[in-house]
Amino acid sequence: MKYLRYVVAHLARAKRRTFLTVSSIALALFLFCTLRTVMTSFDAALRASDDTRLVVRHAASLVFPLPLAYRDRLAQIQDVEHVGYGNWFGGFYQDPKNQIAEFAVDVKNFFLIYPEILLPADQRRAFEGERTACLIGRGLAKKYGWKLGDVVPITGTIYPGEWRLTVRGIYAGKTEDIDENTIFFNWEYLNESMPDVRKNWVGIYWLRLHSASLAPAVSDRVDAMFQNSPQPTKTETEKAFQAGFLSMMGNVSMLLTILGSAIVFAIMLVTVNTMLMAARERTTEIAVLKTLGFSNRLILMLVGAEAVLLSLAGGIVGSAAAYVIFRNIDFTGGGMFANFRVLPETIGFGLLLAVFLGLLSGLVPAIQASRLQIAGALRKVA
Repeated sequence: MKYLRYVVAHLARAKRRTFLTVSSIALALFLFCTLRTVMTSFDAALRASDDTRLVVRHAASLVFPLPLAYRDRLAQIQDVEHVGYGNWFGGFYQDPKNQIAEFAVDVKNFFLIYPEILLPADQRRAFEGERTACLIGRGLAKKYGWKLGDVVPITGTIYPGEWRLTVRGIYAGKTEDIDENTIFFNWEYLNESMPDVRKNWVGIYWLRLHSASLAPAVSDRVDAMFQNSPQPTKTETEKAFQAGFLSMMGNVSMLLTILGSAIVFAIMLVTVNTMLMAARERTTEIAVLKTLGFSNRLILMLVGAEAVLLSLAGGIVGSAAAYVIFRNIDFTGGGMFANFRVLPETIGFGLLLAVFLGLLSGLVPAIQASRLQIAGALRKVA
């Protein structure tokens, strides 16, 4: 702290250069936090997964349905506590750009399967007691201004036509990773509207177990039961099911990591060049400081501290901007991100990266300054 005023005073001496350098670093850290938030948002579904929940789907593909008759047979399997089922609906509100995740679910067992969905008792009774009722997340209620009693017209894509749903409940997630941008409505309402050939078919089943340790054994029992049926099954944990969705997108994580690394490396080169220019401009000043008794080690620390302070300032600005912006805008990426938010660990990692960037960019000019010879420096200026 003794020499902090000196370091700050020098940075303030070239205000334009300092501002541009801090801005460049801030932009790099903002982009880094954004790209990392994309990855952590993809993983939100994995973090929200419950190890005591299994997903049963058609063995060939998720697009093939399973008969409703499987429900009772699944309920009889040992260690299965509750059985629920549902269909991915697929639809939009008013405009195709307003894609919303909608599920037609088994209302009777929905809250037994998903206890992390929090809803007042009166709203739960209203949702369970009305055929056209729907449940919406707080994110959707905030985004579209929906409130209890509103009738929401949803245009189906998988199930064409307009479906008018009455908001009877607004749910909250038990944790921040729970998706609060989804609509749940009664599977019976969907089923009764289907032609005979499409009635009594289910997209997926959810099984609730007594313990997560039972998952492998129960999965084997389920798949063995339907192995020779016309609609064989594939049973997996909810986390594995969600991970399968992410794998369909390819190695997005690696691509984003490469992009983020390229951005940070480019900004590091800019910062190194800036610090080298600053060190060259201060040849006389550094020579005078050494004449006054400043040691090589102290000179190295002062020049290095300038780089770290410069980089840290940009890191704070960029990380804070990412946090504030994405906290105050509703960004779902067309339904791809259930909960797009900058995690505290992302901010922390960004600040550590900024410090590392400062240390790395200030290393060469700091070493050069510490090794500067007084006589040679004064003679060069003269």
